[in-house]
Amino acid sequence: MIMTKDDLYFFNQGELFDAYRVFGAHVKKDEAGNVVGAQFTVWAPHAKEVSVLGEFNGFQAWVHNLTKVDSAGIWSLFITEAKEWESYKYEIKTNDGRTLYKADPYAFFSAERPEQMSKVYDLDGYHWDDSKYMKNRHNENPYESQMSIYELHLGSWMNKPDGTPHKYNELVDHLIPYLLGNGFTHLELMPVTEHPLDQSWGYQGTGYYSATSRYGVPKDLMYLVDKCHQNNIKVILDWVPGHICRDDHGLYMFDGEPTYEYSEEWKRENIVWGTANFDLGKGEVQSFLISNALFWMKKFHVDGFRIDAVSNIIYYLGDSRHGVNEGALEFLKKLSTQVFKEHNQALLIAEDSTAFPKVTHPVHLGGIGFNYKWNMGWMNDTLEYFEKDPVHRKYHHHDITFGLTYAFSENYVLPLSHDEVVHGKHSLVDKMPGDYWQKFANYRALMGLFFTHPGKTLLFMGGEFAQMHEWKDYTELDWNLLEYPLHSCAKRFVSDMNQVVKHHKPLYELDHNKEGFAWIDSNNSDQSVFSFIRYAKDKNDFVVVILNLTPLAHHNFRLGVPKKGAYKEIINSDKDVYGGGNLYNGLPIQSEVIKMHDFEQSINVILSPLSITILKFGE
Repeated sequence: MIMTKDDLYFFNQGELFDAYRVFGAHVKKDEAGNVVGAQFTVWAPHAKEVSVLGEFNGFQAWVHNLTKVDSAGIWSLFITEAKEWESYKYEIKTNDGRTLYKADPYAFFSAERPEQMSKVYDLDGYHWDDSKYMKNRHNENPYESQMSIYELHLGSWMNKPDGTPHKYNELVDHLIPYLLGNGFTHLELMPVTEHPLDQSWGYQGTGYYSATSRYGVPKDLMYLVDKCHQNNIKVILDWVPGHICRDDHGLYMFDGEPTYEYSEEWKRENIVWGTANFDLGKGEVQSFLISNALFWMKKFHVDGFRIDAVSNIIYYLGDSRHGVNEGALEFLKKLSTQVFKEHNQALLIAEDSTAFPKVTHPVHLGGIGFNYKWNMGWMNDTLEYFEKDPVHRKYHHHDITFGLTYAFSENYVLPLSHDEVVHGKHSLVDKMPGDYWQKFANYRALMGLFFTHPGKTLLFMGGEFAQMHEWKDYTELDWNLLEYPLHSCAKRFVSDMNQVVKHHKPLYELDHNKEGFAWIDSNNSDQSVFSFIRYAKDKNDFVVVILNLTPLAHHNFRLGVPKKGAYKEIINSDKDVYGGGNLYNGLPIQSEVIKMHDFEQSINVILSPLSITILKFGE
């Protein structure tokens, strides 16, 4: 593909949103479909010379020297000897006499680690079978639909019998039935872009356009997404535009000088993470990254992105004391505008720990343009509360109630992610206080609050069956735990909670609207009992949620309710099928004309210890 003057202009302006069309290695075929060579194009504005070394020339730099086609530093060459699957890399001569060897920033595929090269790859030719899904997804409203996200790390979910991870296409027969069987609606994949170090989990990438070769070839990943879509499972990619890997063959100092990153050292070097920061205000970088997002949407049909470390983008080095990064903010606004042009109901989710306003507000209304944001405050406060011994919880009652003071200021996802179950933080169930039984009772109550609190939900793999150990990124989940009753019961509870949400509009329809939530009693700190109502758009359609977060049972607990009628328990985490003590409300409970909690009607309920109870009005 030859770059035109218009392409060059828009590339420099940060407006070339299909830059992958002209950059990288593009195979050319004859009329019979045979590859007759490849066009190599790379941006290296400070380079003195650029050559391509590959299997097609015995890795000899002098054979194929690229031509500088414009003053902005675009280098290009058509090589007839190049064939698909052959490895290559760029040799870059710098102005100060150094020689660098770099992978192709726009490569569609990469050699498997520990190799540090790119591969010639033809993306065309995959036959998609998700046309019905792709047509219908534009008509769905994510805000008023169930969104239960399963966060997954491809290398450590489930291994083959030989102990190695499944390839993308091999995973399909195991993963999709598992997601469907447990009620998850969305799959979020931790970064699938090429990266040199397994332990970085993909967050320090070197190949932004290259599906990592660890798990197969790009068309295998297309197959995984395709099969998810055929089963109405949406696919979200974890995407990292905030910082880059410093490995020698990657983007860092690509042509010997700052290219993709800031020129100023203090802005560039992210010492804490050992990475470097993209200069997101630079036009060529904006073209590179926005094109990359659209590339995954167009070529791989993904439904959206979870953007990593947004605080590091909003503020220089993620520190508000350094000031707002205006260039980066403009990048985010431009990114969101283009993403929603491509797919009006896409998901653009910010992992953002700041209080910066209007993160999930549209650009035309003064916002950054994300449509979702991780609720880090809810996660921190809730886990801190649940980690406390129940005898002390009454002194920290506000940890649970405080989140409702801002729950509707943004569109939130409640994240119980991989970050909360690594580095000595313990697994979810192991965070819980008490003996073995109490740990699981607390865990079920936590899961109940997770699914009934306003906001969409994200759960990291293993959390659904209460994995006892922290996440281990080098081996598969502890699937053997499902042989033990409390773990299999925990999995059933999570699965059933997903089904309860699915079949009850009050638990998802007004997740981002204050009209969908009302406290019954937010002040019962002495008993550590929380009670609230979740409403659907139809105010006659509502559920009552009660959490008892001490080990004490209450057999005659009176609770105010908004309407006269019957209230039927639809789930109770203390049932024996979930590993509980089987203390629950059986028959529908008829309200009485007894004033309570500012309501004219009230009901008398049983509250089992360390539990959540959900009652449906009118059933």
